[in-house]
Amino acid sequence: MVTRRGKKITGGKYKKSRKKKFSELKQKPRVVLLGKEKKKKIKTRGGNFKIILLKTNKANIMDKKTHKAKKVEIKNVSEVPSNIFLARKNILVKGAVIETSIGRARITNRPGQEGFVQAVSIKSV
Repeated sequence: MVTRRGKKITGGKYKKSRKKKFSELKQKPRVVLLGKEKKKKIKTRGGNFKIILLKTNKANIMDKKTHKAKKVEIKNVSEVPSNIFLARKNILVKGAVIETSIGRARITNRPGQEGFVQAVSIKSV
């Protein structure tokens, strides 16, 4: 006998014990684009706030040789290993390789969650 989804074997309905809380609801996907910096403040669980990034053209780049950090301008997203279509749209995600004014760098944080872009230099010009 085939059972129907959401129904008991007798034909009765399963009832939810409660509705979802505000913190359990789905969020819209946050896509960080390349452009003039734009941030947004969202409410999180416990009455706290999180600053999220919507657009940016700056990145904090750590140089492996000198162990110094610089704030530089992002020119372009050259490749995204997880999804090739993200590079075409200049979307910044973790693991993306970006072209900057001092050379290429790989993003090491999640910009949509943290509100800024951290990167490590790959090659220097």
